[in-house]
Amino acid sequence: MAFLVICSAGVIAQEAGKPFPPWKEGEMEIHHIYTGRGEGVFCILPDGTTLLIDPGDSGPWANPRTTQGSPDETRQPGEWIARYISRLMENYDKKKIDYAFLTHFHDDHMGKVYPEAPKSAKGGDYLLSGITEVYEYVPYARMIDRDWPTYKYPKPLAGKAYTNYWRFIDWNVKNNGLKMERFVSGSNSQFVLVNNPEAYKGKFEIRNIVSSGEVWTGEGNNTKKHFPEFLPAGESLDENKCSAGIRITYGDFDYFNGGDLSSRLPLNSNPWRDIETPVGKAVGPVEVCEANHHAWIDAMNENFLQSVQPQVIIIQVWHVTHLNLTILNSMSNKGLNRNLQHIIPTRIPQLSKDYLGDENTNKTTGDGGHVVIKVAPDGKSYTISLLSTIDESMDVKSVYGPINCLPNM
Repeated sequence: MAFLVICSAGVIAQEAGKPFPPWKEGEMEIHHIYTGRGEGVFCILPDGTTLLIDPGDSGPWANPRTTQGSPDETRQPGEWIARYISRLMENYDKKKIDYAFLTHFHDDHMGKVYPEAPKSAKGGDYLLSGITEVYEYVPYARMIDRDWPTYKYPKPLAGKAYTNYWRFIDWNVKNNGLKMERFVSGSNSQFVLVNNPEAYKGKFEIRNIVSSGEVWTGEGNNTKKHFPEFLPAGESLDENKCSAGIRITYGDFDYFNGGDLSSRLPLNSNPWRDIETPVGKAVGPVEVCEANHHAWIDAMNENFLQSVQPQVIIIQVWHVTHLNLTILNSMSNKGLNRNLQHIIPTRIPQLSKDYLGDENTNKTTGDGGHVVIKVAPDGKSYTISLLSTIDESMDVKSVYGPINCLPNM
C-alpha cells in the first residue's frame, strides 16, 4: 500500500509515484542504496555535509542465491551508487563528498577485485570497484577507516581487494589531496558538520561507538578494549567483529550503523567474542538501526536488541542467507523490543520468499527498494520512503510515517 505523507515540521510531502523530493536545509537524509551487490549508505546531514558509508561490490552476478545487479548489469555497483549520489547533490553546490567511511575490509563493503573491473583513469595503478569506483565519479574530501595507516589488526591485511584499496589511498593522498584518518573510538569530533555547524550546536552529533573491539563507555570520550590484548593460542578474530560503528544523533532522532558486527556464539565460546552486547549498551535506544551483518545468523543478538530497541530495522540484502528465520524471529519479537514498528529489507529474493513463506515475510514491511530516512528539521519525527530500483527515476513506491521519535534523555 502506498501512502501520501505530509510532515508538519517542514519535511516536503512525499507521494507515491512521484520523484523523491530534494533535500532542504535542516532536514537529514540517510539513503540505503540498493545495488544487489552489497552495501551503500549515503547521508545528507542537516547543514548539507555529506557522508558515504561502505559502498561495496561483491562481484558480477553468477550465483542464483545472490541478488542480481540493480538497476541492471550494464554498470558496476560503484558507478550506480555514484550516479545516485550525483542526482542528490545536483541541487546544491557540492564538488566532493565530505566524508567517506569504511567500517571494515570486506568486498561487499569496499569492493572486490575481478577481471571485468576497469582501471582508474586518474593515473593510479588500481582498479575500480566499490569505494574506489565511486571516488572516480564523485571524489571524497576525507576518508576514514578502522586501521589506517598500519592495517595490521588483528593481523596484517592481505589479498587483492586490500592491495587495490591501499594503492587507491596511496595514489590519491599523494596526487589528489585525499585526506586519510584512522577511526577514533569514543570520539564525537571526527565526523563534524562542515557547512553551518553553529546552527545545529547541541542538536547534532556523530559518536564513534566501536572499532577493532574498542568500545565507547558512554562517559566522555572514554573507551574500553573488549578483545584480549593477546589472543589465546588457537584463537583468531574475524574481520566482521572488528567493524567500526557510529551513532548519528539529530535532536531526538538516533541512527546506528555498525557494519558487520557479529556475536551469536556456539556453546562454551569465550565471552569476549560477543561484541554486540557491549556495543548495544553503549549505543542505547535508537529510532533506526541498520541490521548488523545483514541480519545473518551470527548477528542481532537478543542483548543487542534489548539495548538498542529500534523502531525501524533496515536490512541491506544481497544474499538469500541475509533473511535468516531465527534472526527474523528475534528482530520481530516485541518482547525483546517493544518499540519495533518496521523491519524493512532492500529486497527479499524469491528463494527467500519460498523458504520463509507468507507467515514470516509478513513480518517485514514493503516490497523492497532504496530505503530512505528523511528526518524533520526539528529532529522529532521522520519518514521512511522506498524508492524504485528498476531505473534511475528515484520515484517513491511507498512511504511510512511520520514516525515520532522517542525523546532523548
